[in-house]
Amino acid sequence: MPETALLLQMALMLMAIGAFAGVLAGLLGVGGGIVLVPAFFYAFQTLGYDGPQLMQMCLATSLATIIVTSLRSVHSHNKKGAVDWQILRSWAPGIVIGAIIGMLLVAQLRSGTLQAIFGGLALIVGLYMGFGRAEWRLGQAMPTGVLRAVLSPGVGFLSVLMGIGGGSFGVPLMSLFNTPIHRAVATAAGFGVLIAVPSVIGFLFVDMQAGKPPLTIGAVNLVAFGIIIAMTLITAPLGVKLAHAMDPKPLKRVFAVFLVLVAVNMLRKALGW
Repeated sequence: MPETALLLQMALMLMAIGAFAGVLAGLLGVGGGIVLVPAFFYAFQTLGYDGPQLMQMCLATSLATIIVTSLRSVHSHNKKGAVDWQILRSWAPGIVIGAIIGMLLVAQLRSGTLQAIFGGLALIVGLYMGFGRAEWRLGQAMPTGVLRAVLSPGVGFLSVLMGIGGGSFGVPLMSLFNTPIHRAVATAAGFGVLIAVPSVIGFLFVDMQAGKPPLTIGAVNLVAFGIIIAMTLITAPLGVKLAHAMDPKPLKRVFAVFLVLVAVNMLRKALGW
């Protein structure tokens, strides 16, 4: 296939992915990464880019989009006074350290292993989204000391392994420690910046072998990055409007089922079934 035609096909697929991710983010408040990573994987695989480093590129490109979306989200939430800067500042060092360690590990692994890791973690996130309860608590305040020193790098590390921002792990964690949900969502957007910026800087220097799509720097594909940012800016407000027009809770459970199916399929492919 000529390169121009391939780029056009790739652009059309990425526009559809970005539109879907944007609507879901606005409608359900879920981070785009948990949708983007498997969508990138299947899209680039369909286009013939099925090398041993494909998942590295999917994770890195997803994290690059999160830099922009998280900064926008933090800015919007901060104008409403919803960001807990004390939590953000105290958790920042551990999250950054965990993100860097996660990036270094991802750079050493191949697609099959990363698919299995993503599938396993996405399965946990999907089950929590489907069966978790708002009243569940592990404590009455965010942990400090040794527990924070353990949990904060864990948030950064696991998020990079999934190519996601702070929402999927940060929001449940803060909710379990009695942080009001709106404050948890706003603060988790800040987690996303802390996770994405150092990891993406590292991914820009990853040596991708043959089989990468055009306009890829390190492990970050610039075509996917640009199109996804543009489409989510357009479609996320539509998702917000839909969220105000209907009850998103049943849809969240439907999405949890969808996420579990995606996770199981990733695990199936990783295990060669």
